[in-house]
Amino acid sequence: MTTQRCHEGACGRIKLLSPRADSVYVPFSSFEPDPGRDLLSATVESLCTLGCAGRAPGTPQGQAARRLVIDGLCQAGTEPAGTDGYVQAVPGCQGANVIAQVGGHGPRSERIILVGAHYDHLGQSGGQIYWGADDNGSGVAVLLDLARRLVGRGSEVRRGVLLCAFDGEEPPFFLGPGMGSVHFVQYPTVPLERIDMMICLDIIGHALGSDETPEEIRRSILCVGAERSAGTGPLLDRVAAEARGVRVRRLDSHVVPPLSDHFAFERAGIPFLFFTCGRNEHYHMPTDIPEKLDYGKLRATSEFLADLVVVLSQRPDAPVRFLPKGREDAVTLKTLNQLIVGLPQASVRFREKSRWLQRLSREVIGGRLLSRDEQVLVGGMVLELEANLGWGFAGPDGDGR
Repeated sequence: MTTQRCHEGACGRIKLLSPRADSVYVPFSSFEPDPGRDLLSATVESLCTLGCAGRAPGTPQGQAARRLVIDGLCQAGTEPAGTDGYVQAVPGCQGANVIAQVGGHGPRSERIILVGAHYDHLGQSGGQIYWGADDNGSGVAVLLDLARRLVGRGSEVRRGVLLCAFDGEEPPFFLGPGMGSVHFVQYPTVPLERIDMMICLDIIGHALGSDETPEEIRRSILCVGAERSAGTGPLLDRVAAEARGVRVRRLDSHVVPPLSDHFAFERAGIPFLFFTCGRNEHYHMPTDIPEKLDYGKLRATSEFLADLVVVLSQRPDAPVRFLPKGREDAVTLKTLNQLIVGLPQASVRFREKSRWLQRLSREVIGGRLLSRDEQVLVGGMVLELEANLGWGFAGPDGDGR
């Protein structure tokens, strides 16, 4: 493994890029920081400068974004873990993944927790720039902040942590061989059998619903996949119960389509957790800009995730057992019911569906599993709830994601 520490430019304290920065690459150290901003907002805004405009794979703007991510991981004190320094080339999208590591301590230090967030976006089209602040500048910002937090936790981190900023997640590469996470699983930089958990971060920066939505719901973040590995659910719930400023709500992966980089790891039989706030009216639109994000919630999410990674790194079971058919129907139904009941703008028809969910919940608690048809119906309710919270009833046009 190479000992390269930095990539093009000195590593120093992270600083905010000027929103008018229009060069292909401007390192974090080139501008004075805004004292009212923190690492999270600085990262999102830096990824949304003209120099990184749209962050499409294989473009100068995508390369600029990659260098910013490398700078951030370097400044956090991580070690490079790609095939060429921090970089792993992804020929299928003409881009590259960025991979860093935080070393573990103790007898399970060779086991790995992988945290991933894609840094690419849709680029520019029709004279408009698709900025991608939430999708997925928010995930990258937390990835870099998490790197700093984990380095600071020192010997508390028992397993090694691999921090991956994936390229090529957006169409036309989504779910194909040019998708950075798919490439990583096909050509891993570490043996896949050493990975005990993959944590995927995608669209995690906005508050749910409108200003009229109760704060308890606005502060929610969804977690998919805890039921697919032995013992993960109780560990997650324990850490979530102590979280402040963010409410973690679980959903079963069988009722949520593959929406992000966890797809390739799930398919390879690797335990995973997918965190998201869901899509909203700014999804894949030029209006996905930094000003739309809730940075207090994002900061609370990063604090929660740092605690979660430490707890997962300390678990005694190794390897963690993947459960291909793992189910927790009751958890999914509980989450949906809580969200629907808390929505002041929910339609009468939607509330009638809630009563159906409550009946199902009683039956599931009584011991039976949802049928396949019921799973499909519940999955439809997940999408409808996403539309209620994100579009206010209109729903997305959709592109398969």
